Amino acid sequence: MGKRILITGGAGFLGSHLADELLRRGHRVRALDNLSPQVHGLEAKRPEYLNDDVELQVGDVRNPDDVRKALAGIDQVVHFAAAVGVGQSMYEIAGYTEINNMGTAVLMEALVAQPVEKLLVASSMSIYGEGLYEGKNGVREGYDRPLEQLKAADWELHDEDGSVLKPLPTPESKTPSLASVYALSKFDQERMCLMIGRAYNIPTVAMRFFNAFGTRQALSNPYTGVLAIFMSRILNGKSPLIFEDGQQLRDFVSVYDVAQACALTLDNPEANGQVFNVGSGRQYTVQDVARLCAKSLGREDLEPEVTGKYRVGDNRHCFADISLAERALGFKPQCYLEDGIDELSEWVAQQTAADHVETMQKELAVRGLAL
Repeated sequence: MGKRILITGGAGFLGSHLADELLRRGHRVRALDNLSPQVHGLEAKRPEYLNDDVELQVGDVRNPDDVRKALAGIDQVVHFAAAVGVGQSMYEIAGYTEINNMGTAVLMEALVAQPVEKLLVASSMSIYGEGLYEGKNGVREGYDRPLEQLKAADWELHDEDGSVLKPLPTPESKTPSLASVYALSKFDQERMCLMIGRAYNIPTVAMRFFNAFGTRQALSNPYTGVLAIFMSRILNGKSPLIFEDGQQLRDFVSVYDVAQACALTLDNPEANGQVFNVGSGRQYTVQDVARLCAKSLGREDLEPEVTGKYRVGDNRHCFADISLAERALGFKPQCYLEDGIDELSEWVAQQTAADHVETMQKELAVRGLAL
C-alpha cells in the first residue's frame, strides 16, 4: 500500500521530480512550498510542471502552523525546503540561516509532536569543501587554499614538495570543511535531523546531493545550478562566465537519478541513520560542461569566458564516491550528463530566462567575495 509523503520545498526543481517518481510508485504526495519569488517568479502561482496529483499547500517551513497542517496524516517526510546558493549565502547571512537552520528546527519540533515513519533530509556536497586527494604520502583530505595563492592565480592544491595533488572521488567519511554559510546551514540541517531522529526514534537518512541538473530549474536565479546558469547566458546570446581557470572538477547528477536515490532510500529500512552521497560517479571540468551546454543549444560560437577570478566559498575539486549508495541502496545512475543534456537544452530553448549573472558578480565583487 502506498505511503502518504510530505515533501517540503516540493514545488521546486528536485521536489517536483521526486513527486513524479513517488506518484509513479503508488504513493500519495503533499508539497509544502512558499513559492519563493527568486525561484518561482513574482506571480507565486502553482508551477505548470507540478503533477496534478500533488496536493500543494502554500506555506512556509518556518511557520509552525503551516508545518503542523502539512504533517496531518503523513507517513514519511522528505525535507528539501532550503535557500540555495553558496555566493548569496555569504551576504544574506540571516536569511539563509533563518530559512535553512530555523526552518529545519521548526520542522523538528513538529515531528517530535507528530512523529512519522521516515524522514529524509537533503544535504549537499558543499559541506565537504575540498574533496579527497592523493599526494606523495598517500591519500589526504583537501585544504583551504591560501588567499595569496589564489591572488597569484595558482588554483591547484599542492603537496609539501610543491607537486600538484591528484583529486580522488570523495566518500562520505571525508571530514566536512564548511567554507560558506550555505554549507554550514546544510550541515546543520543534516546533523539536526539525524540527531532528533535518533533521540525520538524517527528513522532518518541524509542525502548529500552533488551538482544536480535537469528540467525545471529556475533559469533566472543566478545562484542556482551551474548548468542552468550557463544555459541562461547562452539563451541570451552571451558566453558562459567561469571562475578560476575552468578546470575545476565536478560531479553532475541527473535529477532523475536524485529522485531514484531518494525513492530507494524511503523504501529501505537498512538506510536508516546513514548518510549517502548522490552523484553520477563521474567527473567533468566546468569548462567542458560550458562547451557542452553551448553545443547542445546550437551556439558553439559562444566560447566560455574564463574570468580568472576566485569566488569565496568555492572549492577546487570535488566529485562523488557513490559506492556506499550502490551497495546499500542498489543505486545505479541511469542518466549521465551526456545522456540528459539534450532533453535539458530542448526544455531551456522553450523558456524565457532573465540573465542576472553579471549582477550577481557585481554583488559579490562589491563585498570582496569575488577576487
